[in-house]
This record gives sequence, structure tokens and C-alpha cells, in this order.
Amino acid sequence: MEIFKFMVPEIIFGKDTLSLVGDSARRLGATKVLVVSDKGVAQAGWVDQAVKHLKEVELEYQVWTGPSENPKDYEIDQGKEIYLDAGCDAVVGLGGGSAIDAAKAVAILASNGGKIQDYEGVDKIRKPMPPLICVATTAGAAAEVTQFAIIVDSHRRVKMTIGSKSLVPDIAIIDPLLLSTIGARLTANTGIDALTHAIEAYVSVAATPITDIAALKAIEMINTSLRASVASRTNLEAKTKMAMASLLAGMAMSNAIMGAVHAMAHPLGGLLNLPHGEVNSILLPHVMRFNMIACMDRYVDIARAMGEKVDHLSTRDAAEKAIEAVERLCRDIGAKRRLSEIGLQEEHIMELSRAAAEDVCLITNPRDASVEEIAEIYRAAL
Repeated sequence: MEIFKFMVPEIIFGKDTLSLVGDSARRLGATKVLVVSDKGVAQAGWVDQAVKHLKEVELEYQVWTGPSENPKDYEIDQGKEIYLDAGCDAVVGLGGGSAIDAAKAVAILASNGGKIQDYEGVDKIRKPMPPLICVATTAGAAAEVTQFAIIVDSHRRVKMTIGSKSLVPDIAIIDPLLLSTIGARLTANTGIDALTHAIEAYVSVAATPITDIAALKAIEMINTSLRASVASRTNLEAKTKMAMASLLAGMAMSNAIMGAVHAMAHPLGGLLNLPHGEVNSILLPHVMRFNMIACMDRYVDIARAMGEKVDHLSTRDAAEKAIEAVERLCRDIGAKRRLSEIGLQEEHIMELSRAAAEDVCLITNPRDASVEEIAEIYRAAL
């Protein structure tokens, strides 16, 4: 068997585990914590809850809720200054992917200096980062377990991918109760993000037996629980299953890496400042259709995980069922169907295609994709 590695943080999963954030920080040697979150999470009351648990173990803290959706480079500079001025020595990221990515980026600059652009790409972080605890408030981004951070370069208007094992948090806390305060639209978007992680990890050229197990289980759980989670904020069973599915998909994606959906979503989200999951929901079926000739047998496995009956079908017909099942799920949860609905115009396509062709996520896509082929996928989704 070929050599591979699998990186995950310490994981604390379950109802009311937010209460362990103070103890977790104390175990990592923190004395003053920067809590990085956003205004929506603060309004939901979760920042106050986290601060209460920090106080319980007599930790000092500073709160920063400056990151926006799709955090920007200049916001990270602000967060770094707050961290340094306050004399913090640890970071808690509390939120969805945006807040946690911002927390990771602040930790990079606080310990390594420079500009966040200096770390775009893979393995650019040279110095040890401060202790990092990440608490998820959505079921989808899975930034709390991954080795990635996505930050917008405000000048180029593109999302930069920063990848490094240094970005794997020390401790990840996943409390399904925190999912109860987000609405149907965000639940749907983040759920499709988790599905995209699982599917791209399963067909990745860097997939391993461990990532395969996690990815297929995540696909199965998302198919059976996302609709119910979107339908009701109070369905704790569905929320718990989606939290676990997001965790599994994130572990798979972090280690098998991603593919063309993410490579194409990053420049599009950066250009138009769009929710990442919403872009994924539109692109995923089209990229799956493009990739199918490279991984048809794996699509059959995905179809089975999505509950499709494929035993008496040809490989190609069974593989098509995987795409149909994804499209049906997106339709059932009210996801947008066309890129034109979210503001993309034909004039953007070649610029986006060139940027996507340079995205590190494309390296592990199962089918090679030229700039022209990427442009055709964008046009098919337009």
C-alpha cells in the first residue's frame, strides 16, 4: 500500500460541548485568549456563552467580531493588531468557515508576521503558531478540522487558499446545539458545502482508504438528514447527524484535498462576494458531469451512498444516478440552480477560468481541466 498520512485535531463532539472551551484553552497553556467570531454568532448569544466558560476557568480574553462573510486581507491585519495589542497567547475561532478561517489567519500573522498574501499556497508557514481551538457553528465548512484557510485578496478580488498542517487546530469542538440558531438558507448552503467536500474527497487522486470511509459515510448521512435539518431549526437529531457528516466530510477533504468545484468556486466567490456553499450547489452537478469519465466506478459508490438502486444498471447509468441524486437534493432544499441567478455574467468567465486553473485544489481533481474546459463548465452552469 502506498504511504499516506492523515491529520486531524483533538475532536470533542456532542451536545453542550461548547462548555469545554475554557478547559480546552487552559489545557493548551493559554492565559489570554482572542475569541474570533462574527456579528451573527454574537447576536445568537454564542460568544457570550464562550466567554462565560473562559471566565469559569479564570482565563482572560479579548473578543473580535470583525470578520465578514468571506474574510478579507485587511480584516486579518486588524485582527492581528488586536491580538498583539491585547497580549493574547491563544486563539479561539467560534463560527462558520469565515470566522474560523479568520482565526487561523490571525494566528498565522501573529506568530509569523508579514502579510497574509505571503502564505498563499502550500506549506508557507515557518514558525509555530499559538494554540488554536475552533468551535463550529455551522455544519458544512468543517474549517475546525482542516489544514486550510480561505482569505480574500481585496486587490485581486480572489479567494486565496492557504494550506499547511500548521492550520490543523489543536482542538475542534463540535456542538450540534449551535446549529439551532441558523436559518434554512445557511443550513442548506453549508450542507451542500459538506456534500461537495465528501464527493470531491472521494474522487480525489489523493484519496486513501481512511478518507474513502469518512467521505462515503458523510454522503450517506447528508442524504438522509440535510432535508430535515433545513426544514426545522429544532430537529436536534437531524442537526446532530449533519454535524457528524460535516466533521467526516471535513476530515476526508482536509486529507484527500478537493477538486474543480472548489477551484472554480474560490475565484467566483471572491469576485462577487458570494456564499461559498451557494456557489458549490450550482457548480457541483456540472463538475461531476465533467469528471465522470475519469471516475465512473466511484460515482456508482456515491449513487449507492445517496440511496440510489443501481445493482441492475450499467456502470455509466449507475454513475449518472449519482449526479441525478445530487441535483434532486439541491432542488429539494431550494438551492439556486444557475450562476446567472447569483450575478455571474459571460464577461467574467475567462478571468475566472484562468484563476481557477491556478487554484491548488485543481491538482487533485480526477480529470485534467484546461482553461477552456473550465470556461465551458462555467457556461454550462450559467
